Parts: sequence; C-alpha cells; structure tokens
Amino acid sequence: MRFSLLPLLLAGGACTQAPGEVASAPPADVRPIPAEADGDYNLPAQKEKLATIRMDVETGFLNQEQRDVVNLLIKASDLMSEIYLRQRYAENPQVRRAVSMNRRSDRDLLVEMFDRNFGPWDELAELHPFWGSTPMPEGAGFYPEDLTREALEAYIAAHPEQKEALLSPYTVVKREGDRLVAVPYSVEYRQWLEPAAQLLEQAAARTGNASLKKFLSLRARAFRTDDYFESELAWMDLTGTPIEVAIGPYEVYTDRLMGAKTAFESFVTLKDPQESAALAKYKNYLKDMEANLPIEDRYKNFQRGFASPIAVAEQVHGGGDNVPGVQTIAFNLPNDERVREAKGAKKVILSNVLGAKFERILKPMGSLVLEPDQAALVDKKYMQFETLFHELSHSLGPGTIVVNGETTTVDKMLKEQGSALEEAKADVAGVWNILLMMRKGEIPAAEKPQLFATYFTGIFRAVRFGAVEAHGKGAALQYAYLLDKGAFRWDEAAGRYVIDDARMEAGVRDLLHDILMLQAHGDYAGTKAFMDKWAKLDAHAEAAIASMGSLPVDIRPIYPDAI
Repeated sequence: MRFSLLPLLLAGGACTQAPGEVASAPPADVRPIPAEADGDYNLPAQKEKLATIRMDVETGFLNQEQRDVVNLLIKASDLMSEIYLRQRYAENPQVRRAVSMNRRSDRDLLVEMFDRNFGPWDELAELHPFWGSTPMPEGAGFYPEDLTREALEAYIAAHPEQKEALLSPYTVVKREGDRLVAVPYSVEYRQWLEPAAQLLEQAAARTGNASLKKFLSLRARAFRTDDYFESELAWMDLTGTPIEVAIGPYEVYTDRLMGAKTAFESFVTLKDPQESAALAKYKNYLKDMEANLPIEDRYKNFQRGFASPIAVAEQVHGGGDNVPGVQTIAFNLPNDERVREAKGAKKVILSNVLGAKFERILKPMGSLVLEPDQAALVDKKYMQFETLFHELSHSLGPGTIVVNGETTTVDKMLKEQGSALEEAKADVAGVWNILLMMRKGEIPAAEKPQLFATYFTGIFRAVRFGAVEAHGKGAALQYAYLLDKGAFRWDEAAGRYVIDDARMEAGVRDLLHDILMLQAHGDYAGTKAFMDKWAKLDAHAEAAIASMGSLPVDIRPIYPDAI
C-alpha cells in the first residue's frame, strides 16, 4: 500500500479516501498531526538560520538584446522550480495547499518555510518535518514512496532489461501493478518543460551570439527528448557573451535512495571578464594536478578532457534545486562523464554569493573556532581559491572505471554514498592542489597558514549544513579523519582549536589517497564503512558549533524577477 504524506496530514476527521487519492482541501476542523519527537526543534529559530540578503547585481553594461535574453531565462528558471517542487515530493503542491489553509497561528511562518525548503522538511535540520511527522522519502519524488533500495535492486536483478531505464538520470520510476516502469522526464514534466523549451527558443531567436543561440536551441530540444549530450557539449563552448546560464537536470543530491536521478535547476549569471581572466591560468595546470594525485598512476585519469573554462560571475536569478537550502557558491558542470572525457567541465564561481557568505559567516566564524593568531588568518582570497580548486578537483581522479571486467562509472558504483565522498574529495584535493600551486610559485608559499586557517574554518561552515546534506557529511568526514591524524588539536585553556600546518598537509594527502582509492575500485561497501567510521563530530566540535548561534548557517538571496 502506498504510504502518502498528504492523507496523513489530512487525517483525523471522519474522512474516507481511496488509496492514493488526493483530497482537494483539508476539513475545516482538522489540525495537522504535530511532528514527532520535536525536542528542541524551533521553527522560528530555524527561519533565522538563513540571513536574507537582497542581491543587487550590476546590469548597466548589458544592451537591450542581452536584457531581453536574461529576462526570458529568468522566466524559464521559474519553471525549473515548478518541476523541482514535484521532484522533491510528488504531492508537494497539495501539501502546500493544506499548509496554506490551516488555522494555526503560525500559518504564515509554515508557508514561508515550506516555500524556502520546497516542501515540509527542513534542509537545515536533517530534513526534520515541520508539518506532519512523515520523514522525507529517500527517493524523494523520483520513486514510489515505499520502494526500498533493496527492493529496487532485487527487481532490477530479476528484470535486467529494465535496468538502464529505471536507473536513468532522466526518468521517474512508478508502479504499474506488480511492475516498475520508467517514465521519461519529458513526459512526466511536459507541462513545464514545453513552455520552458519555448522560452529558450525565444531567447535563442533574440540573441545575436551564435554560441548562446546554439546552446539554447539544443537545450530546448533536450527538454523534449531527454537527450542532453549535444546541448552539454554546446554549453562548454559558450563564448563572447556576458550571459552564463546553466539550466536543466544536473545534480543527484536529492536522490538519497540510489544517487541516480538528476534534479532540475537553473543559474542565470553574468560573467566578470577581468576576474575570470585572472583565474583562467590555473586550468592550464589540470594535467599537473592529475599527475600530482597521491595514488598510483594506473588509477589516474589522463583520458578525461582537460578543457576547463573558468568563469567568475554574479548570479542574477536561480531556479529549482538551486533555490532551497544551502546556497551554491560555485558549480562544476556538466556531470555527464562522456562530456567530461570529450571536453572536460566548466567551473563557475558565483562571486556575489561567495562574498556574502564570507562576510556574514566565515569571517566572524574564525574567532569562534581558532585561537586568535590563527583566526586572524582567515582570508576571503583563500575562500575563493578553495572554491575554485574544489571545482577544478571535481574534474580529477577516477571517473570511468572497470569493475569485475565491466566498464562503469564511479557514481554508478557508489550510488547514494557517492555524493558526500565526492564533495569531500573535492575539498581535500582543492587544498592539495593549492599546495601544488604554491610549490610552482603561482601562489605565495608563505601564505600556507592562511590556506589552512580558511580551510579548517570552512569545515565548520559546512558541517552546520547537517549530515543529510552531501557537503555537510563530507565536511564531518574531513574533521574526524584529520583530527585522528593530528592536523589540529583542541586547546582547553583557549577553548579553541590550534592547527598543526605540517600534520595538516600530511593528513590532507592521506585522506585524499584513501578517498581516491575507494572511487578507483568503485567500492560501495568500503565507502559506506568509511563514511560510517569518520563522518561524525566529537564533543569539542559540537561545542564549537553551539557557540555559533548568533551566526547564520547560510544566506537566503533575493534576486530580481526581471532586470
């Protein structure tokens, strides 16, 4: 029997309803079932964990044609949000209606938090339900709610001819009697993808930039066909325009069941050509970075494309998976390993988002984590470097691998465990590669203490996201592993941490080696055991986090609806 959140929320009155049928509105005398074991959970306090910041982006340099294109992309972005709302949970629109019609005194707050989180589960509280008591399904809206990982794998083993479709990044899995069927995104979300495709085609017709015209036209076609390969290649070739847009199904973080299904999102950004040029030189070292990985050469990936455009941009608008929860400060796309092997991947740093997080969160956090001399070393420049080299490092290490004689990919083998491990890899590989740049004289070697102070404080910024979030879980892994290596220690007298630079460097090397080997072997069981062992915090870390109550956990940017 399908266990649905909505009937639970509306239960309590004399209401009969067929299984799976959605009620149109809650009975007037019904109150939602309170969340179980609320404990210290406080909804108003959770709201305050996000600092609302209005993003006023400079757009005066755009001509009218470019403004028109951006405004069409903003409209298309909002359609990505409509899709992602349903990818988070298929019945979310009905749940929101129930929330908005309830008679509780905190109704407006509940609606606001629902909209912030794209559902009734708090992103900054381990997906704690604040409306009803049902946990968020691990498979989100991509699979039947009660489908377990074991049941899906058993079904695929019995029906191997369906494996590709059921685990496709571009299908929704549904039940038809005793069968599981894969419904293409282009069918399931046609109501929003078709108008989005039309908006992209209008933008393509309006722009005079040939590369942008090609990408938008091909992406519109992909929305109708679920074949994104050609449009991903075209996106890598965008040039000669200040408009940098990523729109479509990309990340798999929302799929905690199998780590296979991509979520729709959008980033509409405007490039800063000077800042982009200043960082572009580092992409020329990608082969050196690959060679410098602390693993045997046979596990290194020199077949992957090393074309790696770098853009520093200001975000103008976002949509879909880009909106709720922790805000992205950079992205490295596309994720399709075929595109990465052919062309590499593009790195985009969102400078206005990064700057807001540094000033409101990371900078004041340093004094709460580190002893005063080291706290003073936390530096925005190294937050930007770590962000850049984190994204560059996503393009390094094992990608396409061979397991038991079969060619596959790391993400397919590690399934739902892969995202947190990959984020941890990118973090520590980012530090490792900055150290390489220091040895090559591209970055001052004397600033190694600034690097480590900023990196270590950044671990605490990320662990506050929670253990469910991939970056937060990956950060907890780094904390415990590096603590065990003596990379830092707790100073009881100061009530702060002290970093040992030499041991930090050695610990980063060892951790990077261990992560890369798990990926190289596609070792799912080993990765799960590794995460279970290390992805945890001790009492000192918990105390340090508790001292950060006055700091926001993240920001909530408000972007214009048009420019």
